[in-house]
Amino acid sequence: SCFLVEILDAKTREKLCFLDKVEPHATIAEIKNLFTKTHPQWYPARQSLRLDPKGKSLKDEDVLQKLPVGTTATLYFRDLGAQISWVTVFLTEYAGPLFIYLLFYFRVPFIYGHKYDFTSSRHTVVHLACICHSFHYIKRLLETLFVHRFSHGTMPLRNIFKNCTYYWGFAAWMAYYINHPLYTPPTYGAQQVKLALAIFVICQLGNFSIHMALRDLRPAGSKTRKIPYPTKNPFTWLFLLVSCPNYTYEVGSWIGFAIMTQCLPVALFSLVGFTQMTIWAKGKHRSYLKEFRDYPPLRMPIIPFLL
Repeated sequence: SCFLVEILDAKTREKLCFLDKVEPHATIAEIKNLFTKTHPQWYPARQSLRLDPKGKSLKDEDVLQKLPVGTTATLYFRDLGAQISWVTVFLTEYAGPLFIYLLFYFRVPFIYGHKYDFTSSRHTVVHLACICHSFHYIKRLLETLFVHRFSHGTMPLRNIFKNCTYYWGFAAWMAYYINHPLYTPPTYGAQQVKLALAIFVICQLGNFSIHMALRDLRPAGSKTRKIPYPTKNPFTWLFLLVSCPNYTYEVGSWIGFAIMTQCLPVALFSLVGFTQMTIWAKGKHRSYLKEFRDYPPLRMPIIPFLL
């Protein structure tokens, strides 16, 4: 027997659409496609369908007959706003800092005054910092294209402005000071730079290793979720102690970069990043605990034994 599906506006309760003869095994994704036919302005990625006006969005893979509804199902629609693909967002977020930093590094005109146009710094650490910063963002761009598998295809368009302001703004602020003609190298000279470089490189390798391990957990095109465990790669052994070692390594990279450049804006960027990543890590940790009864009890969200 087929289902009748009525779709109401979650805010006004106005009836937007009535679908008769919907197959019992139809998924929410298929219902969204049917809804788009009558309301083309709301493409599927913009739609949030829920059983309760204030409830949680149903997943695209949810099947109609498995939902707690009768043969006449009422779904509530919310418009998520204009959407943009995650890949586009990440490419924009990461290409910006790469390009902006290089403008300061090459001292293009109008930044530091005419006599410094296209000159280069006499300090090795400045060139090293540029290599590290560029490497970090090139790595992120390549990971976005070839490594990451996104569980959601899109995000609200407004997020891109917020995220770009953060990444681009901090990149310009850091680059301005590090590439400044009056920049002074770190207090403990080469020793400090070498130690910091080691921290940076180890954390970048660690971060990449975790991304590869997470990628291997989720086969292409699927949305299965599993508990991540350490593999033969020693960088993944951090999984024994934290739920989101990719964030631990990411913060470590920026701490290394801050020590290397001894630059206050970098330290602030690390702090803001750490705060945000802790929020994400705690959320992920909570959802792991909720989803998996046998989740390893030793793990903390981001810092072993502490946080």
